[in-house]
Amino acid sequence: MNWDQLEGKWKQLKGDVRQKWAKLTDDDLEYMAGGRDQFVGRLQERYGVAREEAQKQADEWLKARDAASTRTYGSGGSAL
Repeated sequence: MNWDQLEGKWKQLKGDVRQKWAKLTDDDLEYMAGGRDQFVGRLQERYGVAREEAQKQADEWLKARDAASTRTYGSGGSAL
């Protein structure tokens, strides 16, 4: 999954995001709406990390979701 796909599935993924980053508010999640720049900006703001670190965390989370989806549903399936 890439960031464009994430935007399309944002409603389903908000719970996963909230579980990983509990400091994010409902307003944050609505603002972010799956957009990478908004996502990274809010992580940076809420957690007080550098932009590069926020980007790294966000990208690693997305990659981990992909890996979990592949393990659960096989290479041709979708986790959602």
